Amino acid sequence: MPIHEALKQKIDFKTKPLGALGQLEDLAMQIGAVQNTLTPKLIKPAILVFAADHGIAEAGVSAYPADVTVQMVLNFLKGGAAINVFCRQHQLALHIIDAGVNFDFTKNEQLIDAKIAYGTRNFLHEKAMTTTQLQQCFEKGGQLVNAIANSGCNIIGFGEMGIGNTSSASMLMSCLTNIPLEQCVGKGTGLTAAGLQRKLTLLKQAQAKHANPKDAKEALMFFGGFEIAQICAAMLNAYENNMLIMVDGFIATVAYLCAKEINNLISSHAIFCHESNEQGHRHLLSYIGAKPLVNLGMRVGEGTGCALAYPIIQSAVLFLEEMASFESANISSKI
Repeated sequence: MPIHEALKQKIDFKTKPLGALGQLEDLAMQIGAVQNTLTPKLIKPAILVFAADHGIAEAGVSAYPADVTVQMVLNFLKGGAAINVFCRQHQLALHIIDAGVNFDFTKNEQLIDAKIAYGTRNFLHEKAMTTTQLQQCFEKGGQLVNAIANSGCNIIGFGEMGIGNTSSASMLMSCLTNIPLEQCVGKGTGLTAAGLQRKLTLLKQAQAKHANPKDAKEALMFFGGFEIAQICAAMLNAYENNMLIMVDGFIATVAYLCAKEINNLISSHAIFCHESNEQGHRHLLSYIGAKPLVNLGMRVGEGTGCALAYPIIQSAVLFLEEMASFESANISSKI
């Protein structure tokens, strides 16, 4: 019997009305199919947070100065950020990656050095990164996931930190989907209405400056961040390692969009954890036909949506394994 058919039969004969567990049933089907088993397991779950600076930040597209990227990485390392709290709560391994922060960190066993450069260049004036830098992003992102997969992990989530990265993500989203920038650009770290209008005006100028990229990799080179490119590569590598991929908010979903443009098969492994309060995320989720697990009005980034959704993913696996069937519980099924 094909695995999808066998999983559906197992789910339908649990002690509940047909379809009564809603989206949990879809999750159980997806996870069982990815692992090709009626008894899937979640092993050594991990979240990777990639941090990098953006040249576009110097144009004033964020409510916070670029220094906050460094300060937040230091906060991660001290265990004081939202993602630290939620990973401790749900016993998720947390890995912090310097993909391109404009700072020289002292050696720290909690910080993975994957620095490409001290931030991207300002895409208002030139391409954000070179071809070589993009290639390095893909190499480093893939290597990181290979190492984690080799430890036995089979479910991985991705978060980010980088002042200016909602501008980068908005540009990538618009050029890869043809959705107007007005629907892709949001308040990011909390811009005022005037700040939002300024951000949109600047990004339109950048869009007019660059020729339309021919594919996702060229789009990343034009407008991407080192953290976004590394997440894209890491997601592609996670698929190659047959890992479940937890997709966080706006930035991570744009990285997923880039990855899906490169390998459409990745969609079978992606679990969309939440819908963020950034307007572009809502439009992007609709564009790719994703149904996020929760909507808590969050816009923190950092992989927080992955950490909060993980117990729901666990529940999908556990009901499939532990919930009684009508036959085993000696309960009459539907007539």
